[in-house]
Amino acid sequence: MSGTERPELIILDLGLPDMEGLEVLREIRKQSRTPVIILSVRSAEADIVDCLNSGADDFLVKPFRTGELLARIQTALRHRSLVQTTEVLTVGTFSVDLPGRVVKKNGNVVKLTATEFSLFSLFVQNVGRVLTHRYILENVWGPTFVEETQYTRVYIGQLRKKIEDDPTNPRWIVTESGVGYRFQTE
Repeated sequence: MSGTERPELIILDLGLPDMEGLEVLREIRKQSRTPVIILSVRSAEADIVDCLNSGADDFLVKPFRTGELLARIQTALRHRSLVQTTEVLTVGTFSVDLPGRVVKKNGNVVKLTATEFSLFSLFVQNVGRVLTHRYILENVWGPTFVEETQYTRVYIGQLRKKIEDDPTNPRWIVTESGVGYRFQTE
């Protein structure tokens, strides 16, 4: 997939002649959050779990019925459109325009890099939940970065400098020792 192609949905067969389908999925996830439905003759639980953990949205074992595939496609597209229609989230003193990629604090624009915005939007979409390092890394950087915990520490530090009144005593993004971070409201 080139940087200019923006499919609404990807249907991926694991049985590819030139490359392992799971590797293709991982490459897709480095570039895109487009819904991916896997088709395969493989029906072992381990194969299905590997694909879902690597970023697939659904897995369909061959042979399958056409109606079932169409229903899964419609579901994936419906979920995608629900995420895209959320225009602005308001959390505490922040408003986050997801499609416009704009964050405001008390009405003032906070300038964030693309990665900082992805990280911040992940937090505001999961207010109050503890996000593990692995979850953050998978959702912001992709499944191949799940062991790079220094990324979270560095970017959380940068983000705190931009959104916290006192970055050394964070109010919004709090550390959950040994686990990850939580975005909390007042």
